[in-house]
Amino acid sequence: MPNWILAIDTSAGTSVALLQGDEVRAEVNIPDAMKHAELIGSAIAQVLSDAGVAASKVSSVVVGRGPAPFTGLRVGIAAAVMFAAGVEAPIFGVVSHDAMAFAELRDKPEIAAAISATSPLLVTTDARRREVYWATYSGVSPQGLPLLAQGPGVLTPAALEDYLVDRNLTPIKVEGIISATAIGQLFSRQLLAGLGSNDISALYLREPDAVPSPGKKVSG
Repeated sequence: MPNWILAIDTSAGTSVALLQGDEVRAEVNIPDAMKHAELIGSAIAQVLSDAGVAASKVSSVVVGRGPAPFTGLRVGIAAAVMFAAGVEAPIFGVVSHDAMAFAELRDKPEIAAAISATSPLLVTTDARRREVYWATYSGVSPQGLPLLAQGPGVLTPAALEDYLVDRNLTPIKVEGIISATAIGQLFSRQLLAGLGSNDISALYLREPDAVPSPGKKVSG
């Protein structure tokens, strides 16, 4: 019987999925990009309830590492860590752009056949501050995994255009939600290839949007 996998991504909105192997059994997608902390717990509870699976049955937890803004991304990673600790399951990380490239190239074989190092797939997501996160992919490995060519990085749209000028690109612009199903299915494929990663470090690629205010000075 395939293992139960809980997948979480809070790179943009909040997305949580429960998979059995690479088959999705339940998914919750909430586009609100500001209330991750309020939503993540109920989203996890809902996918377990919808699938009729006890939390103790989850054998692996995988979380999207971004790139994404600081506030939302850390919520998903913290929730994944706490859930994994509670059920004593191993935790794994997936680069969120890799998951979007994986889904695109799997579902559109004509694109997978057309791209190359000189004509890559471009994945972009909103980085706020009038910037975008980006990465390019040159093809698919024999194991069916996306091959990263460049990135991930963060630039203004104009700077990215200048950087990639004269490149023959196939663009994907992800808006709203990065699918936890894609996170989980890429992870499942990575496991089969013996390439699952325990790296859950967040890819912020820049300083946090919100900086804590300094404490009050005490005069003597």
